[in-house]
Amino acid sequence: MGLLRTDLCPEDLRRLDAAELAELAAEIRSFLVESVCRHGGHLGPNLGVVEVTIAMHRVFDSPRTPLVFDTGHQAYVHKLLTGRAAGFSQLRAAGGLSGYPNRAESEHDLVENSHASTALSYADGLSKAFELAGQDRPVVVLVGDGALTGGLAWEALNNLGTGGRRVVVVLNDNGRSYSPTVGGLPRHLARLCDRGAYGGLQQLLGGGSAPAPVHPEPANLFGELGFGYVGPVDGHDVAAVEAALRRAAAATGPVVVHCRTQKGRGYPPAETDPADRLHTVGVVDPATGRAAGAAPRTWTDAFGATLVELAESHPKLVAVTAAMRGPTGLQPFADAYPARCFDVGIAEQHAVTSAAGLALGGAHPVVALYATFANRAFDQALLDVGLHRLPVTFVLDRAGITGPDGPSHHGMWDLAVFGAVPGLAVAAPRDPQTLAGELAEALELPSPTMLRFPKSSLGPTVPAVERWGRLDVLQVGARRNVLLVCVGPTAVPALAAAERLTASGVDSTVVDPRWVLPVDPELVGLADDYSLVVTVEDGVRAGGVGSRLAQSIADSGSAVGVVNLGLPSEFVAHGGRAELLGRHGLDADGICFAVQAALHARRSRRLDHAVPVNPRGPVAAAGRGR
Repeated sequence: MGLLRTDLCPEDLRRLDAAELAELAAEIRSFLVESVCRHGGHLGPNLGVVEVTIAMHRVFDSPRTPLVFDTGHQAYVHKLLTGRAAGFSQLRAAGGLSGYPNRAESEHDLVENSHASTALSYADGLSKAFELAGQDRPVVVLVGDGALTGGLAWEALNNLGTGGRRVVVVLNDNGRSYSPTVGGLPRHLARLCDRGAYGGLQQLLGGGSAPAPVHPEPANLFGELGFGYVGPVDGHDVAAVEAALRRAAAATGPVVVHCRTQKGRGYPPAETDPADRLHTVGVVDPATGRAAGAAPRTWTDAFGATLVELAESHPKLVAVTAAMRGPTGLQPFADAYPARCFDVGIAEQHAVTSAAGLALGGAHPVVALYATFANRAFDQALLDVGLHRLPVTFVLDRAGITGPDGPSHHGMWDLAVFGAVPGLAVAAPRDPQTLAGELAEALELPSPTMLRFPKSSLGPTVPAVERWGRLDVLQVGARRNVLLVCVGPTAVPALAAAERLTASGVDSTVVDPRWVLPVDPELVGLADDYSLVVTVEDGVRAGGVGSRLAQSIADSGSAVGVVNLGLPSEFVAHGGRAELLGRHGLDADGICFAVQAALHARRSRRLDHAVPVNPRGPVAAAGRGR
């Protein structure tokens, strides 16, 4: 492996000369290309921060000096420099190395930072804590991939700039988040680079060898906020970055070190990728950066195509996203209707309230976000959209279990969180056909709506055999023993479970509510005709669709037994999507086991107690006896 050993540590870096550092950087890039292409992960961002991360570890004494990454997907090099190269053989696999900083992996990972724009607020609090404890310890933040476009980052900068505490902000300016960074900030950074803004460096140094007080640079936005400024620096020159960091470390107040980098550096397929510089990849050929064979069609693809189709007949339809046109499926719409697509940067809160303004002005915005990132804009969805009953449609990609990105990226909270918004109608399509139908219905409603779908390839079409009111009936049971209520794509394992149950003598009806929240009164009435109701959803059980249906059934005075299957109220680790769903009893085997356990408990007159519903894990379901 050469200089990149499996037990490499920061102290080793400080013994390397310039030639060896260049050799190490080359080895790291080769390792990343080979490893990430084999297992999938964030490739482009990490190729761009190799030299910056090496310099950070040579100058600062981690973990005594906290190194916080914003966002955490650019921490692969940090992991390699802190002895975790061997773990890349199980990158993002269940039980293996996380794709983000992870406190359980290393003392060098203080913050499990995988949502953008948060690190500067962590740094503000850390630096205050050190000051209160009488400790002269700097905090170092690597901010990149568009994270400075987030509002939280500017709230933190506003506080840090006047705090006078030792915080070094290493600005990884690669001009991109997923796609090119939007807004006024990138223009300002470009002007700083165009003028060769080294005045801040001289001002910081004060013309001598002793540390000088930091004086804001008037011609610089960071200077106006109270930061010293060093740069711009070639972020692929270890010596230049190291010199800048040493000067920033000697300052007595907050400093921004502006490093210009190239996303995907050193890997031609990433450097030339027009979309996102291979921001994240699945399993691909290292020689080309491309997957073998045609990529399977995904839920995201289906949404993007449907939105373009609907746009022609809905001239008021506009789209809003937070720096993720491509990943959320909006790129085809943006290409077809560029004036109707708005990318606001990594700013979900602004995206939602801006959409509220669009709706107030007569448009019908479709706000496309990852489900996990939508959580950040709950207040805006509640009070800026919901309170005004505005026709805004939220489309949540990556809902439920996302798989290898882990606990911060699983979109498992959306049904419980957004189900609390009065007047918000939530749909969970089970296949591309229902996605198209429900999205078209959403655009006709004068009030807030939400659609959610998973991160996966499309499954089979699941036709309805009957329509009872607004409910799609997927299978009709003759004896009305068990009513299986599925949410979205859980229809596939629910039907498979129903088939197995029928073979074992348990008759079941399977229904898809389509619009899963608020609970349909017709579903509540239907439930009373069955001996047992079992709900299946890929969100948290507490506060989800099942628990709300159980509450509605109880409120109606019915005593039918209800079992809710879903995810536990805990942070689910990373791993394969199918593997994690199965582990929590949300595959056909788990559903069968839950039904049979509940029926057994019912026969034993014990359905008023918790019954085991998952043979592989701790999930339990509460039921009620007649």
